[in-house]
Amino acid sequence: MLNEWYQHISFAYPYLLWSLLLLPVLIVWYVLKNTQNSSAVTVSTLGIYRKWASSRNILRHVPFLLRLLAIALLIIAIARPQSRSNQERIEGEGIDIVLCLDVSGTMSGTDFAPTRLEAAKQVAIEFVNERKTDRIGLVIFGGESFTQCPLTNDYAMLISQIKAVSNVNGILDPDKTAIGSGLATSVERLKRVKTKSKVIILLTDGENNAGLIDPNTAKELAKYYRIKVYTIGVSPFTNGHAINEDMLKSIASETGALYFRATDNASLSFIYSQIDKLEKTKVETSSFARYAEQFYPFAIAAIVLMLIEVWLRYKVLKKFP
Repeated sequence: MLNEWYQHISFAYPYLLWSLLLLPVLIVWYVLKNTQNSSAVTVSTLGIYRKWASSRNILRHVPFLLRLLAIALLIIAIARPQSRSNQERIEGEGIDIVLCLDVSGTMSGTDFAPTRLEAAKQVAIEFVNERKTDRIGLVIFGGESFTQCPLTNDYAMLISQIKAVSNVNGILDPDKTAIGSGLATSVERLKRVKTKSKVIILLTDGENNAGLIDPNTAKELAKYYRIKVYTIGVSPFTNGHAINEDMLKSIASETGALYFRATDNASLSFIYSQIDKLEKTKVETSSFARYAEQFYPFAIAAIVLMLIEVWLRYKVLKKFP
């Protein structure tokens, strides 16, 4: 316990601790002085006086020991022990990112382990864990779109919302895919934010077959508000059928982003890592230490010991004239 405490202690004036080397000198001086002054004179042959003399002989060294300890504590106090706590300040302009996730029924496909949706959720969580200062939100869409989590820096809450995503509750009509509505809702979350960098990561495994907003209209909205839209087509098929790759490529290229196709868990994870590298926040990290003074207990203990010494010297050990 003492060792753990010492590991977090530093001294403002550590060179003063060299003064502790005076203590052995004082001990040698005291021993030599008492050796020279020792006397073989017997005070009394009576037992009670002999006992008193013996006790007094032991006690007469206590004031010196108390003074010695008080001096040691004062030296430590003057050296100013301080507890330190290392802290880190992260500064930088973050990116506002919306994860736009398809939760339609086809995302239950087991060609990704354990399913397409669960694989997408897992890599989304990994992506969130790699960010530091960004605000990230979550929009989900099936036959309709819904903001599952608004933009936030509370990554723990965001991750819990990602984990809660399901396509079996029927709220968003999982039999349809409203890509345009999902993208438009994501744009709505970003259009009023003041950050310079705004990004949407749109993941889907189907074609747009529902919703009131056409994907091209949503794309134009994203372009107007200068929002990059990275698109990911989830399809294990080499010919790319079941997803409209031309539409996804168009959305990505016209908004200044890229299109990716994920064919398995590994490629999906790689895609998110690539987007993470492409949209890195410029962050400056500065480390600093906070100090709290810890000399008070040493100073108080030294004063208490000196008071006890005075009491012993002038009360208990007071010599007879």
